[in-house]
Amino acid sequence: MEWMISVIVWVCLIVFVLILLGSCIKIVPQARAYVVQRLGVFYAVWNEGVKFKVPIIDRVVKNVSLKEQVVDFAPQPVITKDNVTMQIDTVIYFQITDPKLYTYGVENPMSAIENLTATTLRNIIGDLDLEQTLTSRDHINTTMRSLLDEATDPWGIKVNRVELKNIMPPKDIQDSMEKQMRAERERREAVLQAQGKKESQILVAEGEKQAAILRADAAKQAAILEAEGAKQARILAAEAEAEAILKVQQATADAIRLINAAQPGEGVIKIRALEAFAAAADGKATKIIIPSELQGLAGLAASAKEVFDTDTPQS
Repeated sequence: MEWMISVIVWVCLIVFVLILLGSCIKIVPQARAYVVQRLGVFYAVWNEGVKFKVPIIDRVVKNVSLKEQVVDFAPQPVITKDNVTMQIDTVIYFQITDPKLYTYGVENPMSAIENLTATTLRNIIGDLDLEQTLTSRDHINTTMRSLLDEATDPWGIKVNRVELKNIMPPKDIQDSMEKQMRAERERREAVLQAQGKKESQILVAEGEKQAAILRADAAKQAAILEAEGAKQARILAAEAEAEAILKVQQATADAIRLINAAQPGEGVIKIRALEAFAAAADGKATKIIIPSELQGLAGLAASAKEVFDTDTPQS
């Protein structure tokens, strides 16, 4: 019975030792940091990796995230330089750069940042009127980031960016702004319509101008083509006439050459002259002058005719 009690005691002791040893082994994840105290006093900041803690003596008092964090604060009432009360809510992007300062620098860091943000925002907006507040978001964001980053540096916090999420003026001012915006849109619409009408008229006039230019150019081209055609027709007629004259002259020259080659007698020449004279007399001339050589030839022709008529037998 005693040995069973001893075994149970040893088993419980071994289990207690194993649990105690397991609690002494700490694994710190990446982008995290553990703030460790030894006997109630700051001892070290453990970064990622395996760490060993002395039982009972060492204690992890803070598990800090080193990632960039975002906090959205509720709308804060602020008063502008021209005494307009509006609601503004902000978004802050920050990162813990020193876990020790973050643990021991301020009791409640998020509450401290929220109050500091509200105070800084009221100070900045108090120097601006309503119009400047609505149109100077970048200036306000930059100024707040610089002031908050400087103020939170002793707390181990770095403010990376500050954004004004919403700016909500009073209801009556919102209504006035909406009316002004509506009037501005209507004015722009009227300007755009007038501009469009003007551009449309310009395009129509430009089109008519181009059409007139094209019509004039077409008429000009047609006149040029017509004149060119008439010119070509006259050239072709002149060339045809010249060719005809050349052929007549060539034929005459060929006839003369053939006659000269046949060596005709004087009588043949006179008969050919008489034929040419008869052809000339066949025209519309009212007076014909007969050369003396042709007169004798005419008498000879008449005598020949009488001889031929005498020799011809009577039927």
